[in-house]
Amino acid sequence: MNQPLFPAQPIAHAHPAPRRSLQATVAWGDQRVTVGGDAPVRVQSMTNTDTVDVVATAIQVKELAYAGSELVRITVNSPEAAQAVPFIREQLDRMNVHVPLVGDFHYNGHTLLTQFPACAQSLSKYRINPGNVGKGEKRDRQFGQMIEVALKWNKPVRIGVNWGSLDQEMLADMMDANSQRDQPWDAKSVMYEALIRSALESADFAKSLGMSAQQILLSCKVSGVQDLIAVYRELARRCEYPLHLGLTEAGMGTKGTVASSTAMAILLQEGIGDTIRVSLTPQPGEARTQEVVVAYEILQSLGLRNFVPSVTACPGCGRTTSTTFQELAKQIDDFLRSKMPIWRKQYPGVESLKVAVMGCIVNGPGESKHADIGISLPGSGEAPAAPVFIDGQKQQTLRGEHIARDFQAIVQNYIEKRFGAHSTIEAS
Repeated sequence: MNQPLFPAQPIAHAHPAPRRSLQATVAWGDQRVTVGGDAPVRVQSMTNTDTVDVVATAIQVKELAYAGSELVRITVNSPEAAQAVPFIREQLDRMNVHVPLVGDFHYNGHTLLTQFPACAQSLSKYRINPGNVGKGEKRDRQFGQMIEVALKWNKPVRIGVNWGSLDQEMLADMMDANSQRDQPWDAKSVMYEALIRSALESADFAKSLGMSAQQILLSCKVSGVQDLIAVYRELARRCEYPLHLGLTEAGMGTKGTVASSTAMAILLQEGIGDTIRVSLTPQPGEARTQEVVVAYEILQSLGLRNFVPSVTACPGCGRTTSTTFQELAKQIDDFLRSKMPIWRKQYPGVESLKVAVMGCIVNGPGESKHADIGISLPGSGEAPAAPVFIDGQKQQTLRGEHIARDFQAIVQNYIEKRFGAHSTIEAS
């Protein structure tokens, strides 16, 4: 029986459902990072240096910023750390690194922000954990002191609730009230509600003190994938504040990468999330910038943003006994990433480049044609020839011992010709 070639409607491309949120601005000097509203999802990171060590902290902030972090958070946990903040900002400005700094405060933030005004002024945003601002009568007063400082210096705040440091008095009251219900919720559902209520009630309190809704961001971080999805779906339904996403302790290596990617990809695909952080535990010797790389890959894989040219490479099989394609793919990927801090300015649009490095003739030519520029390396038993495709057309065939070097030169030349033209046009 004959079937029509096409159904009545084309297959819909999956776009994230829009979520209307307010827009906040985090700034330092001329560097203004908008969050929420129509702004793209922003990438955030956090240092793990001792903030008292001005040089080490400034260097790591620079590394994170160069890797692409648009906001960098630093711990401010002691008078010595608060005193160091202005000098860290000064060092960064001297290095021409104007990334906004976010101060992370727990327990004594009210004291540090009021006693060290230079620290309060040097930061671009404050992170306040309502579970760690004090207990009983002190809680509202000390939270209020932090909001007053934010208002004085016109700084936005992120009210960041963590289930590991949730307000225990609130949770206990809610557990007691729940036990009196005809049909009590399970304990986890009560905790979800406590997280959300802590964030929303703290935001309401900040507004009652004079803070604009446009200066408030929220987060409710947990460490479980399904927990994060459940909490943020409900939080997004109940407010219009920009939301910061992240598993609070994602873990190390593959586990942390997969958990963060799984949870945040689901929420981002639903249009939930305005900033993200991948809280990876660094493996021994691993650069702190890895958390920025993973965040970038999540957003780029979803098609939400382009940060670096994408390199498509086959996984390898019995046809690809040579490791040449693997080595070349890594060389090209490392080459592109290392050049991006400069290329972003020199070659506007280069982040959308697609490169294919394939290992045999099965999918090699086809993938290379789909990419902007691609190469199909010879697999096991194939002739020692590597056709190069540019903009869907075969341009030349590389042979010999220097295929990797020759292809890298072709990529460089392609970028200069294609994206350099954009720079020339815009400059004129």
